Amino acid sequence: MGLTRQYLRYGPAALFGLVGSARGNAAFVALRGERGRCVAVPACEHVFVWDTRKGEKVLILKGLKQEVSCLCPSPDGLHLAVGYEDGSIRVFSLLSGEVTITFNGHKTAVTALQYDHLGGRLVSGSKDTDVIVWDVINESGLYRLRGHKDAVTQVLFLKQKNLLVTSGKDTLVKWWDLDTQHCFKTLVGHRTEVWGMALLSEEKRLITGSGDSELRVWDISYIPEVKDPDEPESKKSKGSSPGVEENTEDIETLELDEHPEERLVKCSKVGSIMREGRDRVVTLATDQTGKILACHGTDAVLEVFSVLSEEEIQKKLEKKMKKAKKKNKQNCEEELERSVELSLQEEIQRVTNIRASSKIKSFDLILSPKGELKIALLLQNNIIETYNLNLLAQVPQAVRASRITIGGHRSDVRTLAFSSDNIAILSAAAESVKIWNRSTLQCIRTMDCEYALCSFFVPGDRQVIVGTKTGKLQLYDLASGSLMETVSAHEGAVWSIALSPDQHGFVTGGADKCVKFWEFELVKDESSVQKRLSVKHVRVLQLDEDVLCVRYSPNQKLLAVSLLDCTVKIFYTDTLKFFLSLYGHKLPVLCMDISYDGTLIATGSADRNVKIWGLDFGDCHRSLFAHDDSVMYLQFVAKSHLFFTAGKDSKIKQWDADKFEHIQTLEGHHQEVWCLALSPNGDYVVSASHDKSLRLWERTREPLVLEEEREMQREAEYEESVAKEEQPVVPGETQGETGLAGKKTIETIKAAERIMEAIELYREEMAKLAEHKAICKAAGKEVPFPVNPILCAYGNITPSAYVLEVFKKVKSSELEESLLVLPFSYVPDLLRLFNEYIHLGSDVELLCRALLFLLKIHFGQITSNHMLVTVIENLKKTTISRVSETRDVLGFNMAGLQYLKREIEAKDEVTFFADATDRFEEKKRKRKKKEKMILAML
Repeated sequence: MGLTRQYLRYGPAALFGLVGSARGNAAFVALRGERGRCVAVPACEHVFVWDTRKGEKVLILKGLKQEVSCLCPSPDGLHLAVGYEDGSIRVFSLLSGEVTITFNGHKTAVTALQYDHLGGRLVSGSKDTDVIVWDVINESGLYRLRGHKDAVTQVLFLKQKNLLVTSGKDTLVKWWDLDTQHCFKTLVGHRTEVWGMALLSEEKRLITGSGDSELRVWDISYIPEVKDPDEPESKKSKGSSPGVEENTEDIETLELDEHPEERLVKCSKVGSIMREGRDRVVTLATDQTGKILACHGTDAVLEVFSVLSEEEIQKKLEKKMKKAKKKNKQNCEEELERSVELSLQEEIQRVTNIRASSKIKSFDLILSPKGELKIALLLQNNIIETYNLNLLAQVPQAVRASRITIGGHRSDVRTLAFSSDNIAILSAAAESVKIWNRSTLQCIRTMDCEYALCSFFVPGDRQVIVGTKTGKLQLYDLASGSLMETVSAHEGAVWSIALSPDQHGFVTGGADKCVKFWEFELVKDESSVQKRLSVKHVRVLQLDEDVLCVRYSPNQKLLAVSLLDCTVKIFYTDTLKFFLSLYGHKLPVLCMDISYDGTLIATGSADRNVKIWGLDFGDCHRSLFAHDDSVMYLQFVAKSHLFFTAGKDSKIKQWDADKFEHIQTLEGHHQEVWCLALSPNGDYVVSASHDKSLRLWERTREPLVLEEEREMQREAEYEESVAKEEQPVVPGETQGETGLAGKKTIETIKAAERIMEAIELYREEMAKLAEHKAICKAAGKEVPFPVNPILCAYGNITPSAYVLEVFKKVKSSELEESLLVLPFSYVPDLLRLFNEYIHLGSDVELLCRALLFLLKIHFGQITSNHMLVTVIENLKKTTISRVSETRDVLGFNMAGLQYLKREIEAKDEVTFFADATDRFEEKKRKRKKKEKMILAML
C-alpha cells in the first residue's frame, strides 16, 4: 500500500493539575490496613487515592474514557466500586490497583452505590431511574428494580431484614422487599426532590434531606409476620414462597386493612431537624457506627450532628425524671413518666459547623475508637481538606489537619505556554501562575497573579509575562518565584500576546481597540546593583473594534489582528499600513496562527469553522467545519503545515492545511477545552479544560493512516449505536417492576458471536468425524484424521471441550445478555453439550446457571420441540444428581472450616489465658523485688 503522506499519531501521555473532580464523591479508603489516612476522589476518568498526611498521590485507579460519577468502598476495605457516566460499574482491588469486576446495566450515569454489610451484594442507582442489585461474588447481575420516575439519588441496604430503601428526584422514598423483588411501600411526605438519606439508631430511624432546610426524621418499626397456629405446615410453606397461592383468609384481611402495604415495615414521620443552610441538601451521610450525622448544601458549611444511643437516651430521661419529681412532688410517677419525653432535637444534637475554604461538593467521615472524628471534604475549587473533631471535648472545635492544593489551580486554566527547551510548562488561571516540569509533572513554582488570559516565556526562559483581565502585564522571575513588575498596558482586558520573531519585543491586543508594541530593556533595580529585565512601550496601532488575537508572520514583516467585527486585518509591521482584510466568518475570530514559512494563515472562530487563507493575496483556500462548538485555540506544528485546534466541544483535532484533511481527534477532556500549547519541537501538546485537568499528549513513532483512522471511527460509531439500540425482550416477561440486570453491549454481542463460532466449528468437526468413520469403514483400514488448527492451538482438545473453553471465557457479568442474543438454532446443540459436560461433572454451577436461563427464555420453543424431550429428560437426571453432589461437597467443606475455626479460637483462648497468667506472675515478682528494696533501704 503506497502512502502519499505519512502522519505520526499523538497519544495521551499524562493527566495532571487535578486534585479531584467535583462530579463524584470523596471516600476514605483503607490502604495497608490504615483507616482515616487515605482518601479516594474522582479525577475525570481516573480515581486518585491521596495520602492526606503527606499530601501525595499514592495510587491511581485508571479508567477508560468515561468520567467517574460515584465511589463506594467495600466493607472489608479491600475493594472500591466506581460508577461511570456511561452507566458502567468497575470494582477495583485496592491492593493491586487492577479491575477485578465490570458490570454493565445502566444506560446513563451511576448516581448511587452501596454495598450490603457483608460486601456480597452491590446496589446501584442511576439517572435512568433504575436500581440494579449485583452479586459481587458471582460477578453477575441479580435483578433490576423499576419504579422511580426520575434519577435515583441514594440507595441503602438494611442489615436486619432483606430490604432496600431508595430515594429519587421524583420526591419519593421507596421500600423494596428483595425476597420478592417488589416495592411494598412508598413515602410521599416530600414536596421537592429527595437528595439524601441515612439510617440511624440501629436502623430504627430514617432521615431524609430534600430541597429545603428541613431534615425529616422517620421512625421505622418492623412488623413481625403473623402466623396462624392452626394452619398445617404444608400450607405455611406454600403461603411463604413467592408466586404460590396464598391463604384466602389472609387476602381477605389484607383487603379489609386500611394500610395493606404495612406488612413488613411501619414508617411514620416523627419530626424534623432544621439545618442552618437555606438551600437544598447536597450530601447527607453518617459514619459507619451511625453515631454521627453530617450534611451540607450548596455552600461552604458542613453541619455535624450527634445521635444519642439508647443508653444515653435512657440516662437523659432519668435525669429529666429526677428534675420533674423535685418540681412536682404531688403528681404520681406514672403521670410524670407520660409527661417526660425527649424531644427530637435532644436525641439528635448539633455538634458544630465546619466552614471550608470554598463550596463543598462531597465529604466522608470516620469515627475513631478514641472519639475523634475525621472528616474529608472535596471542594468545588480542586482542593481536598481534612478536619479532626474531638467529640469528647467540652466545646468540640474542628481543626484543619491537612489541605491538598499544590497539585492544581483553583479555577480554570485560561493560558498555557511551553519553554524554548520543551521542558517547562506554564499554566495560569484566575488566581495563580504555575510552572510544571514536563517529565515529572511536578509543580515547580506557584506565583499569585490577577485573572490571567495570555502568557509567554521571555527568551532565556528565566522570566514569564502574563496578560490579565484588568489590562495589566505582569512580569515574574522564575528563580525567586516573585513578581518583578506590573505594567498597565490596556484599559480593557489583554486578550492576546505574541512574541516577535527577532525576540527583542512583543505585541499585545486588548479590549480597548489598541494593538501595542513593546520592547525588552534592562533597567537598574533600586534594591540591588544588578540590572533587571523590564518592558518599554514603543508604539500603538489604534483600531475601530476590540482586538481578540494578534500574531506576527515568521519574517516579522506582517502583523495579523483579529477584530470583534468578525474580520482579520493584516498590517505591515514597520509602517503599520493596512495590507489585507480576511472576511468570511459569521462570528468573531477567537484564535489564529501563521505557518512557519509565512504562506498560510489559519483562523478559528466562534462560528465553529476554521478557514485557511493564503497570506499573499488573502484568498480563502478552504473552510472546514471543525468543532461542534466555538473554536477556542489554534496553533501550527513547528516546521509543518499541520495544525491543532481546541474547541468547546471538549475535543482537540489535528488538521492538514495543505490537503484540508482532518487527521486525528484527541479525546480525553470531559468539558470545554480553553487553550492548548505545542512544544517548540512539536513532540508535545498540552491542553487545559473546564474540568480542571491539564493533559499532556505526546507524538509517538506510530504511523497514522487516514483510511484506517476513518475505519476505526466508523467502528466506534457502530459500537455506540449498538449500545443505544433497544434491549432484547425476554419471552413471557412483562415490563413490570423487575427485569434483567444486564444490558446489551458490544462485548455481549462479541461473546455471543464467539459461542456461535465455537458451535459452528463443533458441528463441522462432528460432520467431518462421521465422514471420516464412513471412509475408514469403506477402506477397511484407519485413515489419518485431519486436525483442525484451532483445536491444535488449544492443545489438541475435542470440539466439545473447545465449546466449553469458549463458554467459560465469557465474563460472568455478561453471560445472561450473551445467551439472550444467541439465536435459538444454536440452543439444541448447546443443551446436548451441557448434558455431556454436567455428566462429566465439570463447572456444574456455571452450566446450571446458563441452562436454567436458556430454559427460561426459550421455554415455549424447547417444550414444543419433540427432538429435545430426551435431552431435557437426561439433563433433569444428570443435573439433579450433580447439583446434590456439589451441595454435599460444599456442606462437608463448610463443616470442616467451622471445625478448624473452633479449634483456632479454642487455641487462641488458651494462649490468651497463658499470656495473662505469665504477665500476672511477672508483676508479682516485680512487686516482691520492689518491697525487698524498700525494706533494705529502711
